[in-house]
Amino acid sequence: MSRSPSFSVKPEPNSKIDPESLSRWVAAFCIIRFDLEQGQLIEECFPPGCFTQDEELEISFSSFPDSVSQHHNRSSIHDCIFFFRFRRRDNSQLTNVSSSEIVEVDDKEAFPKSVDGNFQQKLNNGNGSRYLYGFVFNRQRHDERLKRGGEQKSVVILSHSPYSSVFRPLLQIMGPLYFDIGKKALEYIAAYVSMWPAPIPGKLMDLPIGNATLKVNLPPAHSLPLDSGILFEESVSSMAPFLPTNQSVPQGLFHDSDLFGIFRGLLLQLWVLWELLLIGEPILIIAPTPPQCCEAVAGLVSLVAPLLCSVDFRPYFTIHDPEFAHLNSLQEGDTFPPVVLGVTNLFFLKALRNIPHIVSVGSPALNSSRLALAPRASTGRTSARPEGFGLQNISLKKFSPSSLLNAVKLRRDGPLSLMTEHKEAIWSTYAAIMKPDTSILNRLIDAGMSPRVEESMSVVNNEILRRHFLELTTNFLAPFGSYFRATTPSEGSSPFVDPPPLPSFNADEFLGSLSARGPGKFLSKRMRSNWLDLYRRFLKGHNFMPWFQRRQAVVVQEQHRLWRQARMKTDIQQFISKMPELEIVDSFNAIERHLLGEMQSGRANADSEATCQKLKGDLQAVFNVLPRDMQQLLLMNPQKAALLQGSPELVYSTSPR
Repeated sequence: MSRSPSFSVKPEPNSKIDPESLSRWVAAFCIIRFDLEQGQLIEECFPPGCFTQDEELEISFSSFPDSVSQHHNRSSIHDCIFFFRFRRRDNSQLTNVSSSEIVEVDDKEAFPKSVDGNFQQKLNNGNGSRYLYGFVFNRQRHDERLKRGGEQKSVVILSHSPYSSVFRPLLQIMGPLYFDIGKKALEYIAAYVSMWPAPIPGKLMDLPIGNATLKVNLPPAHSLPLDSGILFEESVSSMAPFLPTNQSVPQGLFHDSDLFGIFRGLLLQLWVLWELLLIGEPILIIAPTPPQCCEAVAGLVSLVAPLLCSVDFRPYFTIHDPEFAHLNSLQEGDTFPPVVLGVTNLFFLKALRNIPHIVSVGSPALNSSRLALAPRASTGRTSARPEGFGLQNISLKKFSPSSLLNAVKLRRDGPLSLMTEHKEAIWSTYAAIMKPDTSILNRLIDAGMSPRVEESMSVVNNEILRRHFLELTTNFLAPFGSYFRATTPSEGSSPFVDPPPLPSFNADEFLGSLSARGPGKFLSKRMRSNWLDLYRRFLKGHNFMPWFQRRQAVVVQEQHRLWRQARMKTDIQQFISKMPELEIVDSFNAIERHLLGEMQSGRANADSEATCQKLKGDLQAVFNVLPRDMQQLLLMNPQKAALLQGSPELVYSTSPR
């Protein structure tokens, strides 16, 4: 595949690359070659020295399609794009946590009575990145004159952030550019990326690259893991369980994934998959090619938006991953960690035969040199006009006698039947609580075999599905809303006291209250009678605690902002005019505490300076109405004296108070 003729590199890109600006988007660019004698080798890495030797090895193994999974392709050149995610090994604090360590939530004591201080600190200060994402442009060139009949190379972008909407189109430029001009492409692209503005989550951004511009929507801040190494301002109104004000803005990770295309053969099972990910069940997704298994994992993660997905997910997982050894050692009866694995190697069917849920998606690779970005399934039927891909078509396909026999045979043979022939299917003993919404399925459009129409219809279908599951997840989380309400000072009360703590969570009380009032109109017609079990499983699963704590931490910050705003608007003279002496002293101490907090916050901006000036004035005003002996006592404290002397003028009151 060659570069688009409309793209060209500016002759003199900014030769001075700012490493800090580059690192906001990209950790490194790598060129990896498959050497017949030595295996996978990193030929180039820019900037150099970014990874440990073990990390380089893991990146190398993850950057090539699994040979066992590939069907022979006689095309001279075959390009594909996929991505992987791996755990960093150089952060001692974080990497001590194995993926096998599941946070069990068995009783009410496991729930926070208030926001965890460590969690709040993490939200405020950030942390080292726990995972890295690798976005791969892989080229396989088949040439009978070469040893083993061909060669492979991969161009890889490593990032701390899961910005698939940025890096996949960037690879479509960078990959072919590298094969045109060589390693200079890395520095060219790095120069452009380092000139990009800082990422703004949840916003549409224009990112220039050469004479082209990438127009991309970034996922919102509340969907990004805290360990990404980058922190953003999070909005209370945009986070679940409240419906977003603008539903055209992405509400979760991988909003660009082709949900309809990859799960086209399993549309009726999407609600089961949504439940499994919601409650943090381990899932193995197997597909014929890396792009297809990546698309399936990304699509599955996008289903639970706007919930923060805390389940470990690996879009492309190989037997060379260091964590495979642990997973392979699990025996029947052992508990699998909450993880979603995307694989292409059929060996996993035997190695992980005890994993409780297996999903087979996609179709074997076609004889084509077209760049594989996302699967595009076909019904094998042409049509003069778009038809509804709805209940009628699905029902006929699903419940015909031959389909029924095939389904029985698939269940009987189990997932090992994929060793002989690839089929789209799900193997799971999980009894779903959510019913498939047939009205949504009836709205989907089947475009037949025309690739251009197929792609545009996929966009429409993805929008229909994503909006439905966004509404489904938001309504499921709605009962938790009372735990995330920020308060403001009531009329006549002091804004200088500490705001009340958020309600503490008790699992038994929550479930009892929910059982009495029901799940709400939207969910009640879509859930079976045992709907409360889904909430029980969610509370014990891997997604609840991180989402709940982070949600409360954001609300605490919002509450702090509201009370700070109220203090700025308070007329201190009027406020203290009718106060008894004891309350005035308390107000002095409270204002002093807020002033010190503002001064020590490290915020050096006009807003913080104005707040400090207002609080200093309020402190002086309260000081002025205190009895003289109390004033002298306060001035004996050096810290208090310094704060007061920083005010414009000290005035000693002669009031008999």
